[in-house]
Amino acid sequence: MSDKVIHAMYDDDTILLNGAKKLVGKGVKVSEVFSPFPIHGIDPVIGVKHTRLGICAFLYGITGTCLALLGMKYFMIIDWPMNIGGKPSFSLMENLPSFIPITFEFTVLCAAHGMAITYMLRNKTLPGMIADNPDPRTTDDKFVMELKLSENSKWTAEELQSMLKETGIIEISEKEIK
Repeated sequence: MSDKVIHAMYDDDTILLNGAKKLVGKGVKVSEVFSPFPIHGIDPVIGVKHTRLGICAFLYGITGTCLALLGMKYFMIIDWPMNIGGKPSFSLMENLPSFIPITFEFTVLCAAHGMAITYMLRNKTLPGMIADNPDPRTTDDKFVMELKLSENSKWTAEELQSMLKETGIIEISEKEIK
């Protein structure tokens, strides 16, 4: 099954935001917005739900904390106990205050790397992944609003294009996707 998509290009993020507000006010569903940087305030306008990436960050951090504590217990208590500064080497709980900085740093390391990889997987920007960017100029200085005709069945393509032309676009294109 194929669907038609209209891409409207803008050269300013404020014009795109105001245009999206006008279209949504008329009942038009904006499918996606492509931009070279985040456009503050666009998410509630086009109906983007809140992300659950914070939950992923927490899970990556907890994983880092557990791995750091397990690793330090194995390395410093079980495998090769060493007397450093007179600290006892037979219990993790007695050595825990000295392990806190390492635990914190490893927690941050795992959370940061996990979130970076999750972000790139979610946005299909890992090397070798095919991005679904409609126009390469959106990575430089242009902004594109995408409207799918299947989501806006009340209007024809011509009616949607005439509404888009009232919002200050610089370029418009229509294509069929599968």
